[in-house]
Amino acid sequence: MTRQKKRKSKKNKIPNLTNTILGILKKDKNKTFNYKQIASILGVNDASSRNQIIKTLAKLTSKQEIEQVDRGKYKAIVNTEYHTGILDLSSKGNGYIISDDFEEDVFIASNNINRALDGDEVEFYAYRRKRRGKQEGEITNIIKRARSEYVGTIQIHEKKNFAFVVADSAKMYTDIFVPINKTKKAEDGDKVLVSIEEWPEKADSPNGKVLEVLGKPGEHSTEIHSILAEYGLPHEFPHEVENYANSIDLNITAEEIAKRRDMRKDITFTIDPKDAKDFDDALSFKVLENGLYEIGIHIADVSHYLEPGTVLDDEAYERATSIYLVDRVVPMLPEILSNGACSLRPHEEKYTFSAVFKMNNKCEIKDQWFGRTVTYSDARFAYEEAQAIIENNPKVTLGAVEASQLNTTIPQEVSLTGKQYNTKPEIAEAVLVLDRLAKKMRSQRMRSGAISFDKVEVKFNLDEEANPTGVFFKTSKDANKLIEEFMLLANKKVAEFIGKQNPKKTFVYRVHDEPDEAKLAQLQTVVSRFGHKLTFKDRNSIASSLNKLLTDVVGKKEQNLVDTLTIRTMSKAEYTTQNIGHYGLAFDYYSHFTSPIRRYPDVMAHRLLQHYLDGGKSANEEIYEEKCKHSSNMEYLATKAERDSIKYMQIRFMQDHQDEEFLGVISGVTDWGIYVEIISNKCEGMVSVRDMKDDHYSFDQDQYAMVGRKTQNIYQLGDEIIVKVKNTDLVKKHLDFYLVGKPE
Repeated sequence: MTRQKKRKSKKNKIPNLTNTILGILKKDKNKTFNYKQIASILGVNDASSRNQIIKTLAKLTSKQEIEQVDRGKYKAIVNTEYHTGILDLSSKGNGYIISDDFEEDVFIASNNINRALDGDEVEFYAYRRKRRGKQEGEITNIIKRARSEYVGTIQIHEKKNFAFVVADSAKMYTDIFVPINKTKKAEDGDKVLVSIEEWPEKADSPNGKVLEVLGKPGEHSTEIHSILAEYGLPHEFPHEVENYANSIDLNITAEEIAKRRDMRKDITFTIDPKDAKDFDDALSFKVLENGLYEIGIHIADVSHYLEPGTVLDDEAYERATSIYLVDRVVPMLPEILSNGACSLRPHEEKYTFSAVFKMNNKCEIKDQWFGRTVTYSDARFAYEEAQAIIENNPKVTLGAVEASQLNTTIPQEVSLTGKQYNTKPEIAEAVLVLDRLAKKMRSQRMRSGAISFDKVEVKFNLDEEANPTGVFFKTSKDANKLIEEFMLLANKKVAEFIGKQNPKKTFVYRVHDEPDEAKLAQLQTVVSRFGHKLTFKDRNSIASSLNKLLTDVVGKKEQNLVDTLTIRTMSKAEYTTQNIGHYGLAFDYYSHFTSPIRRYPDVMAHRLLQHYLDGGKSANEEIYEEKCKHSSNMEYLATKAERDSIKYMQIRFMQDHQDEEFLGVISGVTDWGIYVEIISNKCEGMVSVRDMKDDHYSFDQDQYAMVGRKTQNIYQLGDEIIVKVKNTDLVKKHLDFYLVGKPE
């Protein structure tokens, strides 16, 4: 009998009651509660539960954690300092709060999350748990939700009177309850976009409504739209925005030309990817009588068409960036502007905003000019075409070259995969001279401490239905670097021009802080396993040793892993009005000026530059700082969407290769398995520790390895192994491998 009573008591015991009552009282610190109110909040009314609440209240009062202000009425004793921060949840339900009040992140156990969701701004109090030896805390209030919309799969209840949406995000620990009249006629199993409307006090799940039915899971259009919806990104323009864009006068007028520097007679050309449709930068070139080169960096004058306060400008600001998914571009501007009026297409006059430099053979700038121009593009090169000109003419040196000489060294027709591309000798000369200048500028940057990130980009060959038929890698060659150097020059000099003015003027900078020392130490630990060494004496030694590392791994099995880990050691570049320089580029001043078709910060830079050229006073710093934060955040979301789309396409590609064995490199090791990147196509998947059948493996954090208990067999970060596809999950964007073994 006694044992039965004990079991019954344990069964009815309210879990985590002490923390729950503290949470209720601390959430409303100035309000009093009696035991009945607390029982009501908890949704209990039986005698056993009421007695537990009464006893817990008495215990907390005796410990002076709460106080009884009137008979039977209790409130929190506010002797704890409260802090605010951002919650970063893990897929396991625990989380960390990132707060300016603490050097280290504050651990939050799952039972102390108190309905906060990933990314929420929260109030919390912190305490130190001795057994863990680290800062821990409890969330007491949600200040601001990070998001209210989620992508997930809807499950219609059999009785058809309600549904639940199970979110795709592994960090979303609860499903969302949806009344049947708010499902938007979604069918069971459909992928939907759902909005959380409220989370009642007594409810286990928040209440929501379906905003959009995205389609059937696994279908291409469904998954691509789901990626955009997951991050709150658009996939089409509102009708009023399209209508406004279509109503803009796009004519090049004599009246407007008269207000600008006319550079239509200067040799001008663009170099872009072969499949590009929007060309927002062009280069002009001419040799002056004094032997200097006059080089123009001409950028689409988007601000001429994008007037502040219009629906078009509001939409561009909200988007803040174009999004480049594997099978499409989601542009910042409607096509009539992005691919039409603003695109510097060949043999068309365009309004541009230009940075014009007079430069000698040593890349010393003798004069500079910034302002609005009108230009005419003489030619459009794909990177491959410009590269062919560079590679076919290695003997051309700096300096003006006679056209007659050029005819003997430069083929007027460059063959690219069977295509004949005609180019004029004077344009070919411009490409060659600019290439040599770019190489000098790049060399100077490297000596100043810049870091060279030439990470391999994964690209897909797609058929008409967007099915991946092959994988290829995009690498940066001389033609790419030519454009990069002159864009960097324009961005740097525009930022310098404003940044050095006195009194100080508000401007939009692109900044990049120094790398974190702890992350550099972690990188050293990893790369030492491949025989590489880093030096951390000072800024220049860090930069030079990182550059040596990135050069040494080119073409080796560990290249992609090392490239990725090195990038992760870097601070995140962002937009701000507070200039701290750009560490990665080794520039004291840097902005984004050269891509206004696809980046809103560049539009802001154009507007501010013109405002100051016209003699205007410093713009409101607070307003522009807020715009910078928004732009940085949207860039972050766009980057996540782009990565998700690559992961999705990699999994689609691997669906057709399930019977094949692949050689891969272990790119990550965790206590639940090893991550493997296939060398031939860069697709990454996981081998679960449960599928490593030849032994019982455990994670050795010090060795970055899985170690077999009996055999002492080691699978270590960077090891080559052979894998086979086990499962491809397009919905969760997860790729699972079987471990075949190590190569002989």
